[in-house]
Amino acid sequence: MLTIERIETIPIRVPLPFTYSGSYYRMRNRCTIITRVHTAEGIVGEAYNADEDSPIQEEVLRIVNDELAPRVKGLDCMGTERCWEAMLPVTFDQLRPRWYAMQAIACVDTAIWDAVGKAVGQPLWRLWGGYRDRMPMIGIGGYYIPDSPEAKGQEIEREIDFFKSECGMVGMKFKIGGKAPAEDAARLARARRHAGDDFLFVVDANQGYTVPEALAFLAAARAVGIEVRWFEEPTRWHADFRGLRDVRMRGNIPVAAGQSEWSRVGMREMMANGAIDVSNYDASWGGGPSEWRRVAALAASFDVQLGHHEEAQVGAHLLASVPHGTYVEAFSPTRDPIFWNMIENRPDLVCGEFPLPETPGLGWVLDKAFIEKYRTDRA
Repeated sequence: MLTIERIETIPIRVPLPFTYSGSYYRMRNRCTIITRVHTAEGIVGEAYNADEDSPIQEEVLRIVNDELAPRVKGLDCMGTERCWEAMLPVTFDQLRPRWYAMQAIACVDTAIWDAVGKAVGQPLWRLWGGYRDRMPMIGIGGYYIPDSPEAKGQEIEREIDFFKSECGMVGMKFKIGGKAPAEDAARLARARRHAGDDFLFVVDANQGYTVPEALAFLAAARAVGIEVRWFEEPTRWHADFRGLRDVRMRGNIPVAAGQSEWSRVGMREMMANGAIDVSNYDASWGGGPSEWRRVAALAASFDVQLGHHEEAQVGAHLLASVPHGTYVEAFSPTRDPIFWNMIENRPDLVCGEFPLPETPGLGWVLDKAFIEKYRTDRA
């Protein structure tokens, strides 16, 4: 038994040195929620999930503490499915966005799984399937950075140097969708010239293009000899799954999507409609590892590969556990100071691969001083 006694949460917000811009979004802070599940047996499950800034962060925290904690108190962590089903009713409120509740469930579900791993003495990547003990890593960059002193040193070339030369990553997810297709293709060509041919690229429009614009980008990139591993979220949300399917078929390009879905139901429809080759469903946004693993099973039946949107601290375990995982992702330290500075025992890459810990559960040791510096719940 691992009887849940109480849930503890710590909100974290780290200011970024400048505003990062993607297609149609802006990021000024990097945020997360540390969740601890305390059990009567003395084992504490600990995880960090959800990168929402204020005011969504406060709403997710409220759902965890006021709605989820009473539902799981007294339950056995070893009954992961029972715990997850006990939390599901918080998603039934149709007057608030359901993905707020799914993020809250993710916080608790991930910490419960960490407690389970600690109880049985196994790292989660092995407990979930153990297909491999390391994952190739790609960086996330190519943002539209401002022309300001604070952003100096974050140019495309500097990002590539960090990802490739300093870290040894195998490739990069390159942000597009915020400029005209020809201009974005020219930015990618600049990145390719600097990186060389032994560095893979995927492109991510973050739902920034129409179907014709996405196809125009592909044509412009191919005109200068550039092919990419996949095209992520190429089309705007109102194009529905048809836009993804059309880019996939007409552009003859693997398409990735899923981070904007928050349940296996949406992912099932995406796969059934022939919209994607790669699922990048996010466990931290969509109900935790329990729901991600259901999506992974669906993907296997549709012959769809798996990525994971950001959140390498969780995604690496999930992707390493199954045979159809692709790459784990990480931002630069400037874009994600939490991953690079809060995990004390974060390993260096080995031949482009991120080694998974052998310690039980998630296996991460979180820096107490970092937490105290950036927690936002001080009295």
